[in-house]
Amino acid sequence: MTDELRVLIVDDDFRVSGIHRDLVDDHPRFAALPPVRDAASARRAIAEMAPDLLLLDVFLPDGDGIAVGQEAGVDRFILSAANDGATVRRALGSGALQFLAKPFAPRELHDRLSGYARFRNIVAADALQQDDIDRALAAVRGGAAPVTASGDTRQLVFAALGSGEASASDVAAVTGISRATAQRHLAALAAAGRIRVSLRYGATGRPEHRYAL
Repeated sequence: MTDELRVLIVDDDFRVSGIHRDLVDDHPRFAALPPVRDAASARRAIAEMAPDLLLLDVFLPDGDGIAVGQEAGVDRFILSAANDGATVRRALGSGALQFLAKPFAPRELHDRLSGYARFRNIVAADALQQDDIDRALAAVRGGAAPVTASGDTRQLVFAALGSGEASASDVAAVTGISRATAQRHLAALAAAGRIRVSLRYGATGRPEHRYAL
């Protein structure tokens, strides 16, 4: 599988940051860094650990989360109970890719992380066509990526494998398609000799198909 995307959570409530940390770690494409609780700690952690994505609260004991994110220039989501229009406009205008109003269902964050993973896959290309840019924006903004042709979906599945090994469930989580659809395209790619397939036995003894380039 492709390298994990590292996420820094910045929230002054340790219970909330712990919940968000667990949600991030439950996603197969992401790994949570140790959460921090204030702006000064966030700046140090960003400089020292170079996260790929920030999950920022707005109100921090020693500063403003939106300003911290804008200053850092790192991809970021704003997660805040401050859901007034002015705050939302300021967050999005500062470059935040998503705004999640607290409290939210765990699935809401999971889906947005999946969208961000798709966004990163698409923009990793050396050159992007307009339809690539449209797909990237649709993915990160939470819309359905306009992938309609079977060949396009297969290429998306192929790209999701990166340089490592993954299951159909892993690929589904990264691309946003169903596990059954991912399985179908992975099987077709394997039959065409474009990827290899192997079996891995888990603790229950049931085999899992693993795919790699």
